[in-house]
Amino acid sequence: MEPQLTKYVSLVKMEEMAPRFTEPSKGPKTYSVEEAVETIGFGRFHIMLFLIMGSTGIAEAMEIMLLAVISSSIRCEWRLQSWQVALVTMMVFLGYMIFSIVLGLLADRYGRLKILFISFLWGAYFSLLTSFAPTYGWFVFLRCMVGCGFSGHAQGLIIKTEFLPKNFRGFMLPLTQLFWLGGSLLIIGLGSVVTPTLGWRWLVRFASIPGIILILVFKFVPESARFNVSVGRQQAAMDTLGKIAKMNRSKIPEGTIHEPVSETTGSLLDLLDRKYLRTSLQIWVIWLGIAFAYYGVILASSELLENNLLCGTGRVVDVVEGDYSPCYCNMLSPSDYQTMIISTVGEIALNPFNILGINLIGRRWTLGLTMTTTGIFFLLLIICLSRTGLIAILFCLRALVSANFNTIYIYTAEVYPTVMRAIGMGTSGSLCRVGAMAAPFIAQVLLSTSIIGGVCLFAIICFICALSAFTLPIETKGRALQQVK
Repeated sequence: MEPQLTKYVSLVKMEEMAPRFTEPSKGPKTYSVEEAVETIGFGRFHIMLFLIMGSTGIAEAMEIMLLAVISSSIRCEWRLQSWQVALVTMMVFLGYMIFSIVLGLLADRYGRLKILFISFLWGAYFSLLTSFAPTYGWFVFLRCMVGCGFSGHAQGLIIKTEFLPKNFRGFMLPLTQLFWLGGSLLIIGLGSVVTPTLGWRWLVRFASIPGIILILVFKFVPESARFNVSVGRQQAAMDTLGKIAKMNRSKIPEGTIHEPVSETTGSLLDLLDRKYLRTSLQIWVIWLGIAFAYYGVILASSELLENNLLCGTGRVVDVVEGDYSPCYCNMLSPSDYQTMIISTVGEIALNPFNILGINLIGRRWTLGLTMTTTGIFFLLLIICLSRTGLIAILFCLRALVSANFNTIYIYTAEVYPTVMRAIGMGTSGSLCRVGAMAAPFIAQVLLSTSIIGGVCLFAIICFICALSAFTLPIETKGRALQQVK
């Protein structure tokens, strides 16, 4: 081989053996919403968001507990039978069930904040109208319309969930129960003062005030950045995240948001997709059972006290002259209001343990254990109890059913991706109201004839939900929120 050719071949081999250095890409830097939320961290914005969105629980609790507080008053005013009182609660939840799916679909398409605002405006308007209801029929219709407004309140939890860093969700979301407790205690306290003096109509008017106030303060809450990205509004999401970072005295990652944009928003068919089918079905069973137990406890508390069903004794029936229908006119006494307050305080009793369980052993096992214990405590109501014993059992039951609701709310908001999170919550909320609609007929009708039958039914449903919770296919503890399907 010629010397020059040999030299050329050697140079080629040396070049091939030499390490190659590639220049770093000079393209624009990008980041995801999840990375931005984690980088910004927890701060003043999240505290403000927690206070405003948490207060939605005050408004909803007052409207829900209102039914238990005024049930004896409307029973007397319109000479209602037990099934007619139960029908009021059922119609409220029927409105909730129908609109929950509709508003969930709209929230995934048009935004969480818009739907939240509309639902509160709707609810406050019809709540005020309820106080002027001239007849029982009008009262039922207007409360049903209020229930339609309730169905959008879940968007407040979704907004909180989508802005919170993952390590704070398990701590901050359960604390929302403090606001629900505050609303429940407030309406019971107002009921004990307002109902005997001004009447139940003024109590309904007072109950609508928190919702009216929240309508005015929603302007301080931004639309979810995750939602904006899911519909292709990257700049709006970046502006929102920038304001949050400034408020928290933090910063967002360098560059621009880069996330896949979903071509379609969530639908009912997505919930039944192979990937989420089992999860959806089991979640729906749990939601239905939890609502059945929760509202059963609330309404049973009032029924057991109002109609003197301790140890199987029956209610006192007062037959109105000229009317063959019995009018059960046993107004709640001051001691009954005190008992309701004590049992309601139970809603917060398990909160510290619930938070520990959610963060240490996970959402599934925490829910399964509390649901099992709820069923056991329902069975304890079969035992002939003194008033003190009844208060103790009701206190524990309120603590357990509240913990169940806390956990399933968190799990459902975390398990579905952003593009179908609202419809996932909406559908679950809709199925939840099926249980809520059945509860008054068991707690206010069946219990008056067979305490054992009613209590055992509540317990069996709780045990079925516990089994479903233990076998959920996905654990969301420490899991980042998914953006797309």
